[in-house]
Amino acid sequence: MEISYRRLFDMRDVLFDKEWLNKQKENFILYEMRRSVKENGNLRYDITIIFGKKLGVEYNKTLGHYHPHGFPEIYEVIKGEAIYLLQKPTTPESNKIVDTVAIYARKGDQIILPPNYGHVTINPSSQTLVMANIVSSNFVSNYEPYKRFGGACYFFTENGWIKNPNYEAPPLREIKAKRIYDISLEEMIDKKEKIEWLENPHCFSFERFIR
Repeated sequence: MEISYRRLFDMRDVLFDKEWLNKQKENFILYEMRRSVKENGNLRYDITIIFGKKLGVEYNKTLGHYHPHGFPEIYEVIKGEAIYLLQKPTTPESNKIVDTVAIYARKGDQIILPPNYGHVTINPSSQTLVMANIVSSNFVSNYEPYKRFGGACYFFTENGWIKNPNYEAPPLREIKAKRIYDISLEEMIDKKEKIEWLENPHCFSFERFIR
């Protein structure tokens, strides 16, 4: 297992409240990533812990990234609540977004992130968010477009959603998550036949999970 941390100053390019950021002296931890807690072939089971902090007027979140080569991912909320903010660009490096959706999830909910969507996870509360994911280890996440365009195409703040002016993006769609499988992701990593689509996305239909 590999443990790493994302600290405040690691996130300076993607935060909304720059006035608040410029006043900060302490480079405190925003979230913790535990990768390869379990493995099964090329699939890995990870845990991410996002602390219940406010970043000025914005809620704590992950940096955001894309998956090269269209690999999908599945998440599960173990503790707390989450908003998964997905965005689909016209090309991987573009600021022109053709679809953006916020998926609201609570403990026990599972979320499938389709191919070719970038994503940010937001902790919209003062409580710690703990979530699990299963994903293929056959790619390296691409964070650069989120840094280049100052974050995702929307920010979630104490005043609600605020659009990022660096993007051309449609109105945000909002949906509620649900439980997809009758077992947890921790159990599922041992049942590879249920999740082979994570490495072969062409044989799986994703559309119904984000509508």
